[in-house]
Amino acid sequence: MGWLKDPIGKSHPKMGFTYRLMRRFTRSLMSVWFRELDIVDNENLPPEGGLMFIAWHPSGLIDPMLLHASLPGKLSMLAKHTLFKIPLLGRLIRSAGGLPIERSKDSSDKEESRKKNAQMVSRVGGEIAQGGRLLLFPEGKTHAGSAVSRARSGAARIMLDAIRKAEEYGNAKPKVIPVGLHYSNSNKFRERGAVILERPMELPTIPQLVEDSEVQDSNDREWIKEVTNSIDSELNRASHSKTSWKDRHLIWKARSVVYAERIKQSGGKLKKPSYSESVYGARRMRAGWEFVSKNEPEKSDRIVKDSIEHFSELESIGLTPFDVAAKPEKPSLLGYIKAISIWIWSAAWMLGLVTWSAVIGNVPPYQANYLLMWYLKKGKISESILGTMKVMSSIILFPLWWIIASLSLTWLLLSSSSPVYSLLNMHWLLAKLTLLNPILVFLIFLVWWPISGKMHLKLYSKLVQSWRMLKRWKIWRDDKHDWNSLQQKQNSIGEQLISLGDSLVLPGDPDWVEPNTGSDDILSVKYRS
Repeated sequence: MGWLKDPIGKSHPKMGFTYRLMRRFTRSLMSVWFRELDIVDNENLPPEGGLMFIAWHPSGLIDPMLLHASLPGKLSMLAKHTLFKIPLLGRLIRSAGGLPIERSKDSSDKEESRKKNAQMVSRVGGEIAQGGRLLLFPEGKTHAGSAVSRARSGAARIMLDAIRKAEEYGNAKPKVIPVGLHYSNSNKFRERGAVILERPMELPTIPQLVEDSEVQDSNDREWIKEVTNSIDSELNRASHSKTSWKDRHLIWKARSVVYAERIKQSGGKLKKPSYSESVYGARRMRAGWEFVSKNEPEKSDRIVKDSIEHFSELESIGLTPFDVAAKPEKPSLLGYIKAISIWIWSAAWMLGLVTWSAVIGNVPPYQANYLLMWYLKKGKISESILGTMKVMSSIILFPLWWIIASLSLTWLLLSSSSPVYSLLNMHWLLAKLTLLNPILVFLIFLVWWPISGKMHLKLYSKLVQSWRMLKRWKIWRDDKHDWNSLQQKQNSIGEQLISLGDSLVLPGDPDWVEPNTGSDDILSVKYRS
């Protein structure tokens, strides 16, 4: 995965050593957490002026860590003030650019809380006016819902202050950039993710300053309300918001059927698209599906019914739409043997020093983390913070174990009371190992555990891919499935969806016109002449 380059120039705040160190940490963590991560559409970032990045908040600490790693430039982040009271977490958040915000409902002194927040709004607004960058989650909370929660007014208040100060300083007007956060499963290790940088929002002209404070307050409130409503709509559009996860999953499966059918019609070679390409395909599917559901409900209901029946049948026998589309006409024994050979070759590479080091350095804390998550699930912990707890416990458990393992092995090698020490001294060459500096040996072990773990993940990824292909070939060669019937149903669904899509102007088409700020994609979808 490639990280975006930071902006350069005097108009952009400089990043200090601590911030760079924290971002290196979050990037390393995210590159381990996700097996595939795409960051796209960075051309939407304006070259000048301050920026406010806004995103929905479905996955606790995963969201800010991913965006801190992905977004270019020095970021400030507003976070609930109670998080800063947690010793380790508070220090990490502050080092990464976090700023405490105190919600009035969390404070016993409401007036004092409002005063502190007003000061924070002014401070952050001033930073953005001077070219700074702020990451904000306007929902004000994390959640496990499939739809975006109602946006709060804080983002609009900060932007109003920032625009006024930018005009006062004679600087470029700040922009609001919606960010689409998409996960195949954010609470599961080694899944896929995509960060989509949307086009800047077009904001209404800010109210002019007048002497009458009541009139000024009323005008400002109207502007803030209008912008908050636009932010709410933009978050829904950027995150492909739906009323239920069932609807989301249906759209994604239908998208995969359309992709496979189009490749088949063009005579190309079928391969899995990148996650960002899949996200964009899902956006097209969502826009077209909602438009047809509104304008031709009988047609859309029929396709939905056929799709649900087909996907349910595939799930019952452990298949995906891709498995059906990619099946060779005659799965040969040679192809099956090739799949077995690739898996054996991958497995053989897993048995070397890298894997044994990864096992020693990472399996014990991983299992401890697994048991902790099992215990928390048993206690009915909210799904939205499960990923957060998994990451936080990993940050503590893994380094702690690396220190223990490094100390233990250093003792085994260099302590005269160790049985290994006696064995090493039986050979003149191995005896030289016992003369090494203990601190140097400890540091080498400490660095080696995470490096071996990362190398192991790459090997493991190849092993998993080859295993999935092996299973796929085994299923393809199983005659108990009625492949002709499955493929005919899927082809029929794909042809109907493609026919509908070709009759509409959808996102990504040459004649597509992006909806106005605050409007969803469905309002720009139209029939072709």
